[in-house]
This record gives sequence, structure tokens and C-alpha cells, in this order.
Amino acid sequence: MIVRCEMPATVWKVRVSVGEEVSAGDELVILESMKMEIPATAPTAGSVKIIHVREGQLVAEGDPLVELE
Repeated sequence: MIVRCEMPATVWKVRVSVGEEVSAGDELVILESMKMEIPATAPTAGSVKIIHVREGQLVAEGDPLVELE
């Protein structure tokens, strides 16, 4: 499952690492848009397979953030 960006933003903080186990609702990435922090959370439990972004990166709506398996 790929977690995608919901709006244009900057990646403020990556909260997970590859191989980490996460639960539904865990914060994966924190985005910053218009001086607001917006968490991108895991929709289901799983393991982090790929992190598609890095801190400071600009992302657009629909861009992949994290892939879970």
C-alpha cells in the first residue's frame, strides 16, 4: 500500500525508517503547508518497505510518500 500526499507541501519530518513495523494511525511523515503541520498516517498496520521522500523535499498532491507491505 502506498501512502500518498494529499496536498502540495514540504516534507518537514520523516518519522519512520525502512523495515519498521507500524500500526494503523501511526505517523509516517509530517508535512508542512501554509505554516501548518499535517501528519500523514498509516491507514493499516504493516512494515515500511520504501520511503519515497526526504526531509525538506517539496511534494505535490498524489506524490508517493511511504510504501507499506
